[in-house]
Amino acid sequence: MNTPNDQLVAASAVKAKKTSRSGLTFVKEHGSPLLITAALLVIWEAAVIILAVPNYLIPAPTRIFESLISGFATGLFQPNIIVTLQEILGGFFIAVITAVSIAAAMTRWKWVERGIMPIIVALQTVPKVALAPLLLTWFGFGIASKIATTALLAFFPLLINIVAGLQSTDKERLDMFTAMGASEWQKFHMLRLPHALPYAFAGLKIAVVFSVIGAIVAEFVGSQAGLGYLIQASSTTLDVSTTFAVLVILSAIGMSLNWIISVTSRRVVFWEGKGLEAISGK
Repeated sequence: MNTPNDQLVAASAVKAKKTSRSGLTFVKEHGSPLLITAALLVIWEAAVIILAVPNYLIPAPTRIFESLISGFATGLFQPNIIVTLQEILGGFFIAVITAVSIAAAMTRWKWVERGIMPIIVALQTVPKVALAPLLLTWFGFGIASKIATTALLAFFPLLINIVAGLQSTDKERLDMFTAMGASEWQKFHMLRLPHALPYAFAGLKIAVVFSVIGAIVAEFVGSQAGLGYLIQASSTTLDVSTTFAVLVILSAIGMSLNWIISVTSRRVVFWEGKGLEAISGK
């Protein structure tokens, strides 16, 4: 008969084994990228020192790190990060709502697809840098023009992925739903939407990166705050270390948002790679 102490020891052993496995998994997944990044940073630092590269051309990683610490310590970065995040998230959510609505209409009514798709493609071919000054004229120098530019950049890849997902539904399943008397709404949320979710999350990953680009492009055209504004201001004064520090922050924002979408995708689209048959037990 096991005593309470024996049970406690066994539970501790199981917990330690799980912790060890999770640690090994982390090393396998992230060990190589971390090692490669560390090696590149060491080579970069050594090259700047050995070749005596001026700081206003390419700063050493240590100088960039110092600028990061200094920027956060003096409160330079925080308010500008908040401004840029508002623009990114605002434009991203507008793009998501608009893309989902138009994709659903295009899938439901073919005449909507024939009428809207050429206009959307034509709009997409116009460089957003060229549209940014026009949006600035329409919406002003405030946050609205930045959100509009961000939404424009994020909208198209998301729309294309959602439409592809909604149109990928198996015709035999649709015919079966029709034969059973299912309404269009039932076909949409019970059949089309589950098939489209993997496509939609793939589009979301692209769209969130484009949202970061869109916000910075809009800030370059005209702004008084934000990380894009900081890049321009630091470049004007040849403070290249701060410019690189802002680029590091932007990379961290983009990677974090992409990671959030990836985690959400694994939880929501848990059947991806298994097929809908695995869910229904077929």
